[in-house]
Amino acid sequence: MAEEQEETGGSGVASRTFRALVESADRKFARVRDLPAYGRGHAHYFQKVFKAYMRLWKYQQENRSDLVAAGLNRWEIGEIASRIGQLYFNQYMRTSEARFLVEAYVFYEAILRRRYFDGANAKDLGVRFKELRFYARFLLVSLILNRHEMVQLLVERFRAVVDDSKSKFRQEASFKEWKLVVQEIVRFMEIETAYKSSRPVRYCALFDSHPASRPYVARFHAKKVLKFKNAILTSYHRNEVKFAELTLDTHRMLQFLEWESSGSFYQKQTVESVYPNFPVAPQENGSAVDHSEASGLIDINLAADLIDPTLPPNPRKAVLYRPSVTQLLAVMATICEELPPESVMLIYLSASGKSSQGTVSRMDGPDGSRRSSKGKAVSGSLREQNNSRAENLSNGKAEASDYYSDYLWLGPRSNGGTNILHPGDIIPFTRKPLFLIIDSDNSHAFKAVGLARPVLHGAERGEPVALLLSPLRPSFKNASFVNSAIHSGSQFTFFLTSPLQAFCQMVDHNTSDVDTDDYNNAEETLATAFSQWEVILCTSRNLDLVWAQVMLDPFLRRLILRFIFCRSVLLFFSPPGHIEECAPACVPQLPVSVSAGSEVVRSAVLRLANQLNVAGSFHFNNTC
Repeated sequence: MAEEQEETGGSGVASRTFRALVESADRKFARVRDLPAYGRGHAHYFQKVFKAYMRLWKYQQENRSDLVAAGLNRWEIGEIASRIGQLYFNQYMRTSEARFLVEAYVFYEAILRRRYFDGANAKDLGVRFKELRFYARFLLVSLILNRHEMVQLLVERFRAVVDDSKSKFRQEASFKEWKLVVQEIVRFMEIETAYKSSRPVRYCALFDSHPASRPYVARFHAKKVLKFKNAILTSYHRNEVKFAELTLDTHRMLQFLEWESSGSFYQKQTVESVYPNFPVAPQENGSAVDHSEASGLIDINLAADLIDPTLPPNPRKAVLYRPSVTQLLAVMATICEELPPESVMLIYLSASGKSSQGTVSRMDGPDGSRRSSKGKAVSGSLREQNNSRAENLSNGKAEASDYYSDYLWLGPRSNGGTNILHPGDIIPFTRKPLFLIIDSDNSHAFKAVGLARPVLHGAERGEPVALLLSPLRPSFKNASFVNSAIHSGSQFTFFLTSPLQAFCQMVDHNTSDVDTDDYNNAEETLATAFSQWEVILCTSRNLDLVWAQVMLDPFLRRLILRFIFCRSVLLFFSPPGHIEECAPACVPQLPVSVSAGSEVVRSAVLRLANQLNVAGSFHFNNTC
């Protein structure tokens, strides 16, 4: 009897201590959960809450038997592990450090494989919501890590739990939102995996650092060299493809601006290879086997063996989901203020737009000449207004209103002016170097006002802006793609992040029907072309300083190369007479030697089209 009382007393003390640690950790977690995912002033908060959860995790490991005797549920262990995984993921979103993302994956995978939420009280709605949130968060982590097989497994499990919840909790709660989450990830993956690729979206030295041009890059020097440290990524379109708060376009850009493990590490390092006894093999019925006797023991050092130590740090990225204009400007101001000296900030904006010029637009042609594209007739008063504006600008008398005529929508159209972003709104931030990517049907609003000079380039407050501007509309061989383009992600963004897949999508070429060797040869053709253009840029005497000062950064250099490819492809694909609205633009101009119609660029596009047997879809006799 005395021994039983002693055991009861021991388990009671352990339980009380455990509950106190849970409450303390949860209070600290609540303080950091809603902190903004940008700015550098929150590291100490994360350290405090992480320390609290590590102490809690260690305590439940060391006192497992007493806690189980006191009534500890397995789902409670799973919830602690899920919180730790969430902390790691939140820190990844704040810092872009890959180790935090991998740590989150390790914890989430252990929860799944050890089946912490299985066998939970089937009537406890609160526990069921915790389980559903776990699946949604693990899906997001797996998606960003490109663990597509795990995503498929999680979708099946997630759908089953949602269906089970609808039947068991029919009277208590609606699970319509959770069903929508399932539909979101299914749609996301349908598009993301539609076109195969043998190469990662992330920067991989094995594929993206070209041996032939490497010496030229190493010898390249400019009067000023900028370091790429920070980026802001945001998109806002109606009905755009998304999962949780990550849209397809920002997902692609986020991956594009990160390092991928390379060489033997890239090919071999996985959870399974580092820890062959890690419980990952499912049974025939899809349930995982828990091989661990001490099911609470998650190796928190596992991620260290899954990170390539040779990689430089990723650029810090603030990914904003459907921000208001004021929120976007506030984030830009914060990051600009914290931008290190001699650094450049990349801003990626994908949104619909509106032009004050109606259907009349003026822009530079592929050869730099000024051309016009007319639709419906505009009123005489509007024409006079544009002529007056052009005269003022040509005389160097730009009016303030000229910088605020055209805009992008960052919100529902019904809300009017509070949700519009003008090109002039960017001007105050040009006191620091900016690399601006505008992906919009009104992208050229950031290039020219009326008939005269550029809005940003020439109006900066300190540093010249680098501008990559999307076409005004996408181009597809299959006409049905044009109307549904935004529901499949932006074509321009797709070209910048996955150029060969974007090429195949444009010409309606199903990559699943392409022989693997042929597809790899097409990848090599593209890589060879990029290497050649890299040499041309690095040896050009006409390379504008705006581009020269970012050429040494691998991410920004890769953006420039892929822009050159995209511009040429769309030039030769677009029917004559539609080139202006279907071609992207850059400000300032890149050297003529890599223009859309230059022989070295044209020949590469022609060679690729012939390799994939789609040359008939192009107009290679177009002159530039």
